[in-house]
Amino acid sequence: MRRARAVLTSLVAAGLAAFPVAGAGAISPPGASGCPVFPADNVWHSDISKLPVHARSAPWMASMDGASTDLHPDFGSSGEPMPYGIPYIVVGSSHADVPIDFAYVDESDPGPYPFGTDTPIEGGSDRHAIMIDRDACKLYELFDAEYAPGGGSTAGSGAIWNLESNALRPAGWTSADAAGLPIFAGLVRLDEVKAGKVDHAIRMTASQTDKSYVWPARHQAGAATNENLPPMGARFRLKAGFNTSGFRSDTKTILVAMKKYGMILADNGSDWYFTGAASDDWSNDMLDELKSVPASAFEAVDASSLMISPNSGKAKQSSGAAPAPGPAAPKPKPKPKPSGGSSPTPTPSATPTPTALPSSVVPSPSASASDVALADGPQGETAGTAWWLWLVLIAGVGSGGLIVVRYRRRHAG
Repeated sequence: MRRARAVLTSLVAAGLAAFPVAGAGAISPPGASGCPVFPADNVWHSDISKLPVHARSAPWMASMDGASTDLHPDFGSSGEPMPYGIPYIVVGSSHADVPIDFAYVDESDPGPYPFGTDTPIEGGSDRHAIMIDRDACKLYELFDAEYAPGGGSTAGSGAIWNLESNALRPAGWTSADAAGLPIFAGLVRLDEVKAGKVDHAIRMTASQTDKSYVWPARHQAGAATNENLPPMGARFRLKAGFNTSGFRSDTKTILVAMKKYGMILADNGSDWYFTGAASDDWSNDMLDELKSVPASAFEAVDASSLMISPNSGKAKQSSGAAPAPGPAAPKPKPKPKPSGGSSPTPTPSATPTPTALPSSVVPSPSASASDVALADGPQGETAGTAWWLWLVLIAGVGSGGLIVVRYRRRHAG
């Protein structure tokens, strides 16, 4: 009986590990452990690995020079006080809030914002500033931010997000990004990579975009009305057949995320640049490996089936068949030799101009069967066993899955 209970205890633990509770996929940022980076059912956390290839994939890829361009991580050491990438700061509710004078006031959230002398600002022309209030679980983002002590702080545009909500911005509104999306949700963060899991889509840029946007984007900043150019919000994924086995573990963590969650086009900038949090601690060897990945290993994905409402980031959970096979993914290029100081070369992205236009995913329920052989025992043991069986079932069903335990009694003699 003790052996049987030990088996059941293992089953309970396995059930809880196999079926994480809702919200487990939305990994919290350091310093704000009580806040998800949007709910686990948000489109940023959607598994797109089995969605169909978009009908416009080939021309979109061609417009981005997919056949001759490599991936480019736009973050890492710069040799300057501010590393490449977009910095952020976590603050508490006691941090002073200040009003901001916006250039695009009609499409900016008025605030005030917890912006101060301690707020790091991105280098280059975009000057993004990101603040997270860990007490209110709110995300504040500014574009072209300038802090002025004593009042008079300015920004091009600004957006405030509830990290526990799936709400999107009003249709046609920009944010601190051209697509009207949150920037922080798409940043590759060092803490995620060190933990071996990036649980969301990654922010990327393209040099030319169509004058349109697709869900979940809310704003366009296109160069022309041309369906052969990708719209803001377009989603790209690393092809399933791309071989990641020869890469470093940290590189592989990012590439796996690109296969499962993909990248979302969120701003105009250099083709195939993707964004990470600013830090001097990124490995140059990892960055060099990422630069060896050809853009031709990607494809555009039709993610329209995930939309539940055009005004919400909540997404249907992908459960479709595997995508139809396309051209074979190219083999990775030979890894470059480690360099002493390789760093990205950022290209300024476009100003988000207002327009006149209006954890991992929780797994699908599955069944696992385990035979549990029990010797005959007193009634008390039988009742205890039943209690354990119910615990196993509750642990599985309550966590979003189903465990089926077949109960077989072994008779003596």
